[in-house]
Amino acid sequence: MATTASCPPSALPIRITTTTTGVRLTSAHGSRASHATSSEPGARRPLPFTAMARSPPLLPRAPLLRRLLLAAALAASCSYFLLVLQAQASAPERYDGFAYGGAGAGAVAWKDAVLVEAFLDPLCPDSRDAWPPLRLAVERYSPRVSLIVHPFPLPYHTYSFMACRALHIANKLNSSSTYPLLELFFKNQGRFSNHRTSSVSSTAVTGEISKMAAQAVGNSVSEFQSGFSDSRTDSAARVSFKYGCTRGVAGAPFFFVNGFLQPGGGSPIDYDTWTRILDPLVAQHGLTVETFTSM
Repeated sequence: MATTASCPPSALPIRITTTTTGVRLTSAHGSRASHATSSEPGARRPLPFTAMARSPPLLPRAPLLRRLLLAAALAASCSYFLLVLQAQASAPERYDGFAYGGAGAGAVAWKDAVLVEAFLDPLCPDSRDAWPPLRLAVERYSPRVSLIVHPFPLPYHTYSFMACRALHIANKLNSSSTYPLLELFFKNQGRFSNHRTSSVSSTAVTGEISKMAAQAVGNSVSEFQSGFSDSRTDSAARVSFKYGCTRGVAGAPFFFVNGFLQPGGGSPIDYDTWTRILDPLVAQHGLTVETFTSM
């Protein structure tokens, strides 16, 4: 079978002839333009068009990609289990957080009471706004409801970690001063905001924190400030942050009731919502609570 290919006006028409031995090009005058085959010894015989058209496509690379993904998944799994083993080996000596309501609150929290856990940042405005309704709700249902606050320093508040560390220092020096100091931080957040401390050294900031904390703790300023040189308070603040991460905390405030995360993480919960959450749980313990709403 022969076909004629169209060419520009200035070119001579070329006839393409397909044979069983290859392809032959001839000009319109019948002269041979080129041979696709050769009778010379060792000459390479080209594939006919039909063979070229039917040649199989390149093999897909899906198997290689699949193997790479499996290898990456295996590496990630090994890293995860190594982290889990390390976390288990480095468990803190005590459960993180500060029990609200005195020395006996911790014992009640693990017995028959409904346990509320709050992850708060002392320098976070939302944590500040979440504290009054939470405190009022816990006090209303006490001793059937217990509260543990876990300090959780948010990284975008420059001195949140120092504030959380101050809470651990206060708890060590005088455990009854921990929550008064937390409320002092809430009332004085402006003093330790990013804007106010942008041109102040960290030493000066810890000095200001120590002056404020001495009011709540009852110790001297120098004694409190020496707590920032104690590596144990640094470790305790790190444990608080890491513990929050293990619970999936991604902001402040975050709340858990009997171990279950409450909706709206990162936003305050008002008093009425707390009563709707806690009323059914407390009722299961056979406790009747008088209703009051004043804050």
